[in-house]
Amino acid sequence: MRYTRRAATILALAALVATSACSVEDDPGSSSDASAKCGSGKEFLIGMSQANNAEPYRQVMNDDVTNAAKSVPGFKVVVSDAAQDNSKQVADVENFLSQSINLLIISPNEAKPLTAVVKKAYDQGIPVIVLDRKVEGDVYTAFIGGDNVAIGRAAGEYYAKTLLPQGGKVVEISGLPGSTPAAERAQGFRQGIASNPRIEIVASQTAEWLREKGQSVMDAMLKANPDIDAVYAHNDPMAEGAYLAAKAAGKETAIKFTGIDALPVPSGGIKAVEQGRLQATFQYPTGGREAIDVAKKILVDCAKDVPKTTTLGTMQITKENAAEAYTTLGGKQ
Repeated sequence: MRYTRRAATILALAALVATSACSVEDDPGSSSDASAKCGSGKEFLIGMSQANNAEPYRQVMNDDVTNAAKSVPGFKVVVSDAAQDNSKQVADVENFLSQSINLLIISPNEAKPLTAVVKKAYDQGIPVIVLDRKVEGDVYTAFIGGDNVAIGRAAGEYYAKTLLPQGGKVVEISGLPGSTPAAERAQGFRQGIASNPRIEIVASQTAEWLREKGQSVMDAMLKANPDIDAVYAHNDPMAEGAYLAAKAAGKETAIKFTGIDALPVPSGGIKAVEQGRLQATFQYPTGGREAIDVAKKILVDCAKDVPKTTTLGTMQITKENAAEAYTTLGGKQ
């Protein structure tokens, strides 16, 4: 069925699909300290600790956070870039704490190394919104992100039923080891292809979310596996890098490529699908606007209950619906 006849249904999936409310009335990082400082007509400093601005997805996330914050009187957002360095991100958060921020938004580079400093901020009475990637445990105010297992499963089902129904050899280019999306997208994909035993994952290697590393990894994979049928990449930049490597080897038309993110920007995955380099991508919303919505509830509205977990929806984008999806999702020309 054409995208135009299902737009309302598809966009409903791209909205919030699950929230579980949790009282934060007695939590250190929510109302016990913050309630005395919250309210309208006040100035609030928000620290945004980003994992790695070199990833296009994260730059769009930063833009979503800062643009949304502009619509809230009194909000000032300061963004730090950990440049994919765990120790630097810990230092960035420590620096924010020394600046007496009113709220912390963090997208952790890796889960375990950032858990302690997130807990430290929370224990000091600072509300903490964990965005996109998780930390260990649940010592934070709110988590906002996509269901990466479900996204990976959707990709796997697309391979099993549509892309490679007769089976084939697949290589996986994964995200940064230690980050929860990488583990969950791998897990979900294997669940999705389980219904088609003729699909074989012949190699899996990390490219750390980066396009240039995706290209070099794919080059090596092609040498080891010259009869690859498809590439499952954990994000669109790595898929594009793999495409470039295949093109250099004269195999870009013989191999199918898919990614995840579907950023509605000229260099994003939706355009790559529309232009034929990728067969499909799966939307992974940044959660930036939703993070500011939660921050407003905590800091301005003095809310004592905010959702502990907000799960963002997804949708599959193929050439059939790419052009309209790009426009509908607010694509930049």
